[in-house]
Formats: sequence, structure tokens, C-alpha cells
Amino acid sequence: MPEAEEIEAAWRKPYKLNMEGALVARDRVGIQDFVLLDSHTSENAFLDNLRKRYQENLIYTYIGTLLVSVNPYKELGIYTVKQMEQYKGVNFFELPPHIYAIADNAYRVMCTEYNNHFILISGESGAGKTEASKKILQYFAMTCPTTEQLQVVRDRLLLSNPVLEVSRKCTLLPHQRLPEQQDFSLGAPVGGHILSYLIEKSRVVYQNPGERNFHIFYQLLEGGEEDLLHDLGLERNPQKYMYLIQVGHCAKVSSINDRSDWRTVHKAFTVIDFKARDLENLFGVIASVLHLGNIQFEEDSNGHAIITTGSQIKWISKLLGVHLSILQEALTHRKIEARFEEVLSPLDVDLAFYARDAVAKAIYGRTFTWLVNKINSSLANKVSLLLKTVIGLLDIYGFEVFETNSFEQFCINYCNEKLQQLLIEMTLKAEQEEYELEGIEWEPIPYFNNKIICDLVEEKHKGIISILDEECLRPGEATDLSFLEKLEEKVGDHAHFVTRKLADQKTRKSIDWVDFRLLHYAGEVTYCTVGEKTRAQPLLVLCRSKNGILRECFHLSELDNRRRPETVATQFKNSLASLIDILMSKEPSYIRCIKPNDDKAADKFDDSLIRHQVKYLGLMEHLRVRRAGFAYRRKYEHFLQRYKSLCPDTWPYWQGTAAKGVEKLIKHIGYKPEEYKMGKTKIFIRFPRTLFATEDAFEFRKNRLVSRIQEWWGRSGLSHPSWQPLFLLALPLCKRVLLPLHGDSLCFAAIKLESCWRGVLARKLAKKRMWAAQTIRKYIRGFIHRKQPLNRNNKDFVRLVQYTYLMKLRDHIPKNVLDKSWLKPPEIMQEVRAVRTSVFRSLSFAPKQMEEKVIASGIFCGKKAGYAQSLNEPFLETRLTASASKTRLVVGFQYVTPVVKYDRNGFKPRERLLVLTRVAAYVVEMAKIKQRIEYATLRGLSASSLGDHILVIHVSEDSKPEKVAVSLYPSMVCVCVCEMHGNKTS
Repeated sequence: MPEAEEIEAAWRKPYKLNMEGALVARDRVGIQDFVLLDSHTSENAFLDNLRKRYQENLIYTYIGTLLVSVNPYKELGIYTVKQMEQYKGVNFFELPPHIYAIADNAYRVMCTEYNNHFILISGESGAGKTEASKKILQYFAMTCPTTEQLQVVRDRLLLSNPVLEVSRKCTLLPHQRLPEQQDFSLGAPVGGHILSYLIEKSRVVYQNPGERNFHIFYQLLEGGEEDLLHDLGLERNPQKYMYLIQVGHCAKVSSINDRSDWRTVHKAFTVIDFKARDLENLFGVIASVLHLGNIQFEEDSNGHAIITTGSQIKWISKLLGVHLSILQEALTHRKIEARFEEVLSPLDVDLAFYARDAVAKAIYGRTFTWLVNKINSSLANKVSLLLKTVIGLLDIYGFEVFETNSFEQFCINYCNEKLQQLLIEMTLKAEQEEYELEGIEWEPIPYFNNKIICDLVEEKHKGIISILDEECLRPGEATDLSFLEKLEEKVGDHAHFVTRKLADQKTRKSIDWVDFRLLHYAGEVTYCTVGEKTRAQPLLVLCRSKNGILRECFHLSELDNRRRPETVATQFKNSLASLIDILMSKEPSYIRCIKPNDDKAADKFDDSLIRHQVKYLGLMEHLRVRRAGFAYRRKYEHFLQRYKSLCPDTWPYWQGTAAKGVEKLIKHIGYKPEEYKMGKTKIFIRFPRTLFATEDAFEFRKNRLVSRIQEWWGRSGLSHPSWQPLFLLALPLCKRVLLPLHGDSLCFAAIKLESCWRGVLARKLAKKRMWAAQTIRKYIRGFIHRKQPLNRNNKDFVRLVQYTYLMKLRDHIPKNVLDKSWLKPPEIMQEVRAVRTSVFRSLSFAPKQMEEKVIASGIFCGKKAGYAQSLNEPFLETRLTASASKTRLVVGFQYVTPVVKYDRNGFKPRERLLVLTRVAAYVVEMAKIKQRIEYATLRGLSASSLGDHILVIHVSEDSKPEKVAVSLYPSMVCVCVCEMHGNKTS
């Protein structure tokens, strides 16, 4: 049966993946696509559906093609190689939601349409972004074709992820913006490239409550060898380092194995081809950051800052290769350039701590940039390609609100504003294009357009970033209050901007004097302006470092450049603009990761926390846009294939087009006109309840069919012909329906059915393959012996060659006898050439005679002893000699031939002519008609089967013919004319 392979594939899918497809359990496990929610505008309904699925360990849910992922904080066993194979090449909505479906869809679209793609993963810390990016990379590594040469690229792509992870488990930088771009040729990954957009350097020196510093520090202390730690001046206990134990208080996390992660990172460094000297310099930078955090300052008698501990500064000097006195001076003084000289100005304690942290952030930030470049050189595509496509993997931190929101948080939230704007615009564009392509009228959708907020931040000369640049670069001393005053002056009347001075009485109490508040699409966020106007200039002390990494990252030429450098805000705005340009040029896929609770505990669903994330991830906005009037749309082929059993006209087979089949199906079901629209290639269903009613009817139909299958099994067995349509449907249904309803006994029966049917299919396939193998061997043997005389080894091959040639010759007959362009026969048919030409010429000159021969053959073949000899005689209009031509004057004949007449008495022979016209036959002697026989008087003809050539013509008694006329030779036809008396002949 044509559906057998598809049914078999469905049967092999695990029951757990398909349990949510049974709509009898819809109230328990929720709906796998939020678009199908009846209350799609209700946030409570959204959360309720998310909760149901989370409680059933169904962590993935769609909003159309967007994937919502909730971190389960436990292993679920849904990332096996077997499941990768199940999602490979499968229609996007055919299987339950999974990150593998997103990855496979992006890969197939890239391969079939030869366009570039990107997958954007967003969410806050602990939401599972890192795991999502890992699973996507693993899927590509396992399912993409590769060669031994490309296996190296594959390994490096996978192992670059632990080095540059972007979550709390990250190795070097947990919050950097990293689109990991993979290059593909013919579906195989041939390289990659990583771009860094925002490095949260502030996390080096400060963490929010419940957060860790970058995990490389903890991994180094926990997993590093004793000799390595001794050479770096470090101790095993992270509690001894101030940068690791400040507000976060998370030096140890139960769900993180730092020792195991260290081994993974160390292996990654080896595979990515880091040299021993590179690793020595890298670990030296990491250790120097930890030592910097332990440097303490106190005031001397003049109020200037001095370093109180000597051991830490010595280790930093050694690890960075910087002279001790120069390093001390850099941490306790600042250089002021006067007109003709440079003056060292001592710092107070507060400024010294600020200088220390600035050095730590600068070291870490530029080291990370160096690391990205190093990995990129390892992943670079070294294969020359004419056609190359790209999948970008963008792992980005989501919109967040903290108790204290710094400049970097401002950049993060601004980035999310831009990406939210991009998401809505691209979704709207895709929806509009689909409606237009399908010929369905587009209905405008109300949604919050956050362009007004993006303009507030980035607009030239009037936006917040432009104002910040002016304050950073203007002559004189810029202060926090001067920056705030400038904001109030230029954007104070904006509806989404407020400060303490501009706020009403109620709001004023929640805003500090140095804060401003923005009303983002996801809610209000208050930002602190303190310390946000630092200029982006290199530190002299780091330019003189002997550490190989820092020497590459900091150049003395930067100090000689008198041009004002771009501020950090402008750098970020420009890099974000380039990122948006890159994304706009690619096909998008989106993954939104949600953290279910702050405790990283399994099976705990915090409603208020998740509600907040649903809001700032823009999920409700995306759902409203995606619903766009129609909750469900599917291609006609897929819709018909699923629901065709609901209509007797389409079940089990539909012979017409899919669109006509769907039209027939929905009319039978009873869809109302307002419930659906028929597009060019898809059906659009407006209300979820319409689809659910169809699904419930389908589930009921499946149960009925299973009951009938049981009935047929009891009385007819597998061999019954009426069994097969039901049996083919039974295989994928038995586990889904029988197991939950009837338990293990019927499930065992279903498995038995499956086993028997698989045996039937296997035997049919084996028989078909055996026939194919024998046929191939027979014709190969015939080809080998083709030049031998016809025998059993080459007979079939020769007959096939002859048949093929003659069938071709039928369509290539020359138009006339002068045309010599005959189709050349094969070597084993060369003797055909002469016969072919002779037959063609005879057919060309005498087509009428040939037609008469064919008629005569039908009459006499096999009935006349002399038939074979008569074949050589041509069919002529007359056989008269020139002397007998006078006969033409007697009658207008159609055919005439000489015969011999015999008298009835004595059988005396007499030469005569037999003349045949359209109405009568004549016996003629020397132009004299002796006898006329009307055809109407004929009672029959009798022909001798012997070689005497006698033909008897029977006439009626009333015609009174001449007594008897018998003729013999030379026409090889003998004629007798006889009277008929009843049933007797005289």
C-alpha cells in the first residue's frame, strides 16, 4: 500500500512524544501551540497553558514558528540521537514542539532555498539559553553530512561553545552577545565565525544578588592542577577572593560541577589548537584579575590612597609582566596633561578603587576579544566555495530589571528593544506576505510599536546616547548631575522618560536624584547615572605589559592618537546597528527561554516571575500578531492526509487535487463560511474550537477504526482483502489509543499486529528485490552473449533490443522513398536493413494492394492448402492480356481474370473470363457475355481446401443460370455455377 512506509514511520515514534496529540488529554497537558488558545489575549490563559505543559515535562511550546522553552532544571532524556533522527527532515508541525524542529527547519530552508538563516535565542540568566545553543550545535554536528576533513571543523564548532558560553555556566563571559555563524556547503559545515557585541565587564567587579562572576574563575580554582595554581599564586578556596564573594554569594552552586567544566574547557583549548604559551598568558590574565580584586587601599596622612598589601601587587606585576613601581603608580595616581608638561595627581581612596576596577575590566574585556579572534582563526573556512550559506546562532541576554541598573543594563535593554522591534516587524511582514500569496484579505493588527522608545535612545542629536556622548567629550568636568540636567532639558517632555524632578508626587519617592526612568515595552526601568561617562582610552600600564595577550590587545599607538575616541555607548549603538543589518538579511527563527524560578529547582513554577518574563520577552505581543485573524493554517496536502478518514468521499484514497479534497472534506464535516478561508495552497481556520472539534472527531474516528480492526482480526485475519485499509491505519494508532484505554494486554496485541504486518511487508519487499536482481542478471547475461546466435542466454536481451528499435522506428519513418535517413539499427539487427527498405518501398508503391492482401489473409490463412504459394502473386486490377482488352468495352469491371469453364455434362473445358463488378459477376467469351449472375441471387460460396483451387458459387433456382460453368487455372481459381434446389445442389 502507498501509505505503508509513512504509517510504519509513525508507528516507530515514541508514545511519550505523541501523547499530547491525543486531544482527550488536552485539559491535562495543555495545547502545544499558543496560537490555538481560545483566549489568546489573556495572559492568565497563557500562563495556565505553560504551567500544564511544564508539570507534564513538556518544556517546549510553539507560538506559530517561535519556540518557547522553560528550563526544567533536570534531565528529561529528550535529546538522544534517536530523537535527532526522528526530527530530521520531518515537517515542522508533524511532531510535538522541540528545539530540534527549529534547528532542522532552519537547516532544510537553508539547503533547499539557498538562503542564510539565523536563530535568535533570548532569555535571562538561568533560563537555559546556553543549553539551547548547545543542543542546536549538537544537532547540526550529528545530522549534517561531513567528511573526515570537516570533522575537525565540527569538533571545533562544538568545543568553542564551552569556551564562549553565554549563561551562568559560561567559561569566560556569561553575557556577551555572540552570534555564532556557521558556514555550510552542500549541507556540511565548513567553518564558523563569532561576533562579540557587548561585553558586560561590570560583572568582573560586581554581581547582582544570586549571581556568580564569570565561571572560569571558579573552574580554575576548583579544577586547576596544584602546580598551575602555585605558579599563578592562587589558593583553592574561592572565598578568599573579593571579586567572587561580593553581593552574589554564589561561589558554590549545587547544579554546577566546576571541576568537570574545567576538564571540558581544557579539552576545548586543545582541540581549538591553543599553544602552551597562549594558555600560560591566558591563565595569567585570569589570575591577575583575581589578585586585583584583593588589592586594598587606605588613606595616608595627606588623604591620598596607598596600597596596604604587598603580596597581591607583586603577583600582578609578575603575571602581567609590568614593572612593580609602574603598576603601583597606575593604581594610585592619574596623569594630567598640562600645556607643556604631564603632572601626576594622587588619587583618593574612592578613585583608587575605581581605577583598580577599571584595570580589571579593561584586562578582561580585551582578553575576551583576543579569545574570540583566536577561536575565529581556528574556525575559519579554508575551503574554496562557489556557493556558501550561513546559519547564525545569536545567543543574547534578555530584558531585565535589577535593583540597581547600570549603564551596561541600559545597553542590554536597549538591544532588546531593537530586537523586539525587529521581531514584530519581521513577523508582521511574514504574515502579510503569506496572506497576500494565499489571496486572503489582510486585517490590520493593533500592537505596541516600540520605535518611539528606540528613537528616544538612539536618535541623532536628541537621543540619550547622543547626549551622553556630548557630556563625555565636552571640555571641562562632566558630572552625573550635569548629564541628568542635559537629559531633562532635551528629552524631558518625552512620554517614556521621567526623572525625580519631572515626576509627579507619587512617583517621585521611587526615583533617586541621580536616576532616570524609561518606560520600556516590557515595563519601567530606573537607571543610575553614576560613573557612566568614562572615556574609552587605553591604560598606559597595560601597553607596556610583557604578557603576550595584553601586548596584542593594548597598543602604544593608541596613546599617540589625538582624535577623540568613540564612547562605549556609541560603539555599542554602531555594533547593534550592524547586527540588525545582518539579521535583516537572513531568514529568522526565534527561541524564547524562560526561567521558572529563582531557586533553580525542578518542578517549581513561580507565576509572578514567569509572568514578568512573558511580558518583557514580548510573547503576548507576538501571539497577537501571529493570530492575525486565523488561528490555524496548513497546506492542503497535510490537512487532507490527517483528516481524510472523516469523509467517505476522501477515505481511504482521494483521486483529485488536495484542494478539492479538502473542500469536499470540510463540507462533509460542516464548516461554516465564517470559520475558514481557502487560500491558494493552504486552508486557514479562524477559531481554535473549529480545529479542536475536528481533532475530537478524528480521535473518535480512530477509536471506531480500532474497534473494527479488532472485529476483523477475530473473524478474517490478515489475508482478508478488506482488512488492509484498516490495518494500515491501525499500526500508528494502536499504542496511542489502546494503551491508555485498555492497558498492557491490548498493547501487546497491537505489538503483535505490528510484528505480523512488518513480516508481510518484509517478505513482499524481499520478493520484489529478488525479482529485480534476477531480471538485472538476466539482461546483463544477455548483453554479454548478444553476438551469439539466439539462445536462452541472450533471447530476452535480443528481444528487448528488437522491440526498443522497432518502437523507435515507428516514430522515425522517412516521409518518402527517396529519403535515406533511416534510424540506425543496433549491431545485432543489421539484417533488418535490407528487409526494412524493401517493405517500405512496396508499401509506398502499392498501398491498396497491400491492404487487399491483408484482407485475403484474414479470409484464407490456415484454410487453404496452396495459401503459401499464393502469397507471391500480386493483387492486380486485371489479369487480361493485351489481346483480351476488348472485354473492357463490354462491361465496366472492377476485377477480371481468365478461367476455364467446364460443361455440366461431360465437363468439357472452355476458356472464359470471369468479370467482377460492383453489382454482378459475368462469364465472358471473346467480348461476349455468356452469363450474368446478380449478387443478390447469391446463396453462398464454397472454397476447396485442397490444391485444386475450386470455388463454388451457389445461386437460387429463380435466377435460371446457364447449366454449369466450371473454370480452372490460370488464375488458380476454379468457378462452378450451380442451381440450388432446397438444400440440394445439382
